[in-house]
Amino acid sequence: MATHNDLGTLGEDLAIDYLIKQGYQILERNYRYQKGEVDILAKKDDALVAVEVKTRTGNYFGHPHEFVKPKKIKLLVATVDHYVTQNDLDVEVRFDIIGIVHAENQFKIEHIEDAFLHF
Repeated sequence: MATHNDLGTLGEDLAIDYLIKQGYQILERNYRYQKGEVDILAKKDDALVAVEVKTRTGNYFGHPHEFVKPKKIKLLVATVDHYVTQNDLDVEVRFDIIGIVHAENQFKIEHIEDAFLHF
């Protein structure tokens, strides 16, 4: 089995492939600002979409998206705000979570759009 970091990288690779197939244009991967990091920044229609990817080997302790806590949300928002300001963008911003669970030699992908509206 892959190490923790390898599994995370594999999950991001799978998420990018999934998003491209869904018509997203990938703009950045692992965009960092201060203590924050956004796994994927993508464009879909006229929106900038910040995607947090959570990959797990099972959902015994909860679904991957349940591990995005308020502190992480605050860092994501600040990082995306910096990206928008630095690039002088005038766009709608959406925050999505892609949860990936590896079980029984398969990967199951769950894409939650506007994820922070559900918290």
